[in-house]
Amino acid sequence: GKTFTYLAPALLAGGKVIISTGTKTLQDQLFNRDIPTVRAALGIPVTVALLKGRANYVCHYHLERSLQDTHLSSINRDEIHYLQLIERYASRSQNGDKSGLSEVPENAAIWQNVTSTRDSCLGSECPSYKKCFVMEARKQALTADIVVVNHHLFFADVMLRDEGLSELLPACNTVIFDEAHQLPETASLFFGESISTGQLLDLARDAKVEAIQAAGDFTGLPDAIAAMEKAVRDLRLTIAEENTRLSLAAAMQNSGFSQALGNMLE
Repeated sequence: GKTFTYLAPALLAGGKVIISTGTKTLQDQLFNRDIPTVRAALGIPVTVALLKGRANYVCHYHLERSLQDTHLSSINRDEIHYLQLIERYASRSQNGDKSGLSEVPENAAIWQNVTSTRDSCLGSECPSYKKCFVMEARKQALTADIVVVNHHLFFADVMLRDEGLSELLPACNTVIFDEAHQLPETASLFFGESISTGQLLDLARDAKVEAIQAAGDFTGLPDAIAAMEKAVRDLRLTIAEENTRLSLAAAMQNSGFSQALGNMLE
């Protein structure tokens, strides 16, 4: 009932509306079920677009690179199978949204190899730019009456605007926050300073790939990367809780954390 209560006036009011939800699952529910239901009941011809962060879309360029690099030791047999599924999906999908490929788990490591980040995206210089799923999703968002995003994407856009960089979201007349109680935590992710062991392991993985591709003569680099990876995993083991975020002061109270942190920084 709550969802329909805000959707009805949003669709009737006219103008551009951005609806921001707490999770990608809620995004999909709004876009695929709730908005079409209310739109049909009201008989209003509004257009709707779904927009997620770039990590949710298959990148043709990085997919092609991964297909060429399946000999890398960092890709195991399961991931090669997933990679083949992603290749077939990308060739037939209209939007490239990884939520449309349920056969590959959302947390599968291979997704990091076939999606882009703001730093790794080649932009207009990409050979696959004309068929880019991210660019197509943003194009649709520019012309749609209703754009469904999530809180992470909304604050990523706010941060980019504050830095004077190009924005992710189109200008709008109205913003509606669903699950607004999650906003303070999400905002702190973008406007606070934090680091995770996951990010450090990503750095180690990227460095390993670059070492194989571009620094084969640097014999000491693989050992240094392996040592860093082990130090990060040892640091993670000092935190008993799963999927948690802690302040540095709170983390320091865990046994062995301070020493493990020192080892990692070395």
